[in-house]
Amino acid sequence: MTMVKDVTHRLVPAPAGRIHLVEQGTGPLVLLVHGFPESWYSWRHQLPALAAAGFRAVAVDVRGYGRSSRPEDVSAYRMLDLVEDAVAVVHALGERSAVIVGHDWGAGIAANSALLRPDVFRAVGLLSVPYAPRGGPRPSEIFAEMGGDEEFYVSYFQERGRAEAEIEPDVRGWLAGFYGAFSADTMPQPGAPDPHFVSRGVGGTLRDRFPAEPPAWLSEAELDVYAGEFERTGLTTALNRYRNMDRDWEDLAPYDGALITQPSLFLGGSLDASTTWLSDAIAAYPVTLPGLRGSHILEGCGHWIQQERPAEVNQHLLNWLAELPG
Repeated sequence: MTMVKDVTHRLVPAPAGRIHLVEQGTGPLVLLVHGFPESWYSWRHQLPALAAAGFRAVAVDVRGYGRSSRPEDVSAYRMLDLVEDAVAVVHALGERSAVIVGHDWGAGIAANSALLRPDVFRAVGLLSVPYAPRGGPRPSEIFAEMGGDEEFYVSYFQERGRAEAEIEPDVRGWLAGFYGAFSADTMPQPGAPDPHFVSRGVGGTLRDRFPAEPPAWLSEAELDVYAGEFERTGLTTALNRYRNMDRDWEDLAPYDGALITQPSLFLGGSLDASTTWLSDAIAAYPVTLPGLRGSHILEGCGHWIQQERPAEVNQHLLNWLAELPG
């Protein structure tokens, strides 16, 4: 594995068994939660910056990834369980509270952790995926309607085994293409087939629309780290997050329309579909995130924001953290 200097790897107890985490620095706890298809390693540029600024920076492998436990039951990846994991990590580290920051699916975990456990999470940072309160129709119904003549990738991921059959024969190549498809420098040009969708019919895959080259932010050695983890674990338990969206919708019914009141931060990329498609959610932040301290769109940035633009992301995070109440 490509080394990240001066970090400590630990396994801590959690409801599913164990969570693997990587820790650097001392001070107030900042918990970093990755998305799909990544690992703690996606925060390799943030750990030293946060530690140098006087924080205890901790990046986890989410349940189902890396060296964390990987339960077989699909329903073990519902949002309520992932929130419990986040709480368990804070307590296992001997802390009573933390700031939580998430990217992609990690942003959803961070937002729901702040929403469900405000006693533990005193502030929340969201990268790439905006907060939108629970509500509306069942998610699977929304996604089924999105593609028209094509199938939306979330629907494609929801059928157990289907995406795995595409990915696992060449994990490294698929990951390189997936990262490239949503990076500013390698994403398809406007008018090209959209990699968020799969052609309907026999044999359509996401990979059909991936770029040939990996993005500039990802070195061969860094890609090896990601590929090595998923070659070892497979993709099923990571994909199971997508297979719980209807369960989450049911579980979180008591929080329909709920606001997150803690101090919050949002960072997105101007070229990221997560930001553009959910622009109404960002516009609603004065209502849905009444504690918002900053919302920043990085021009010319894609989806992998803390890896594409680490210096800018670090500065925004540090400015926000410095202003939080102690």
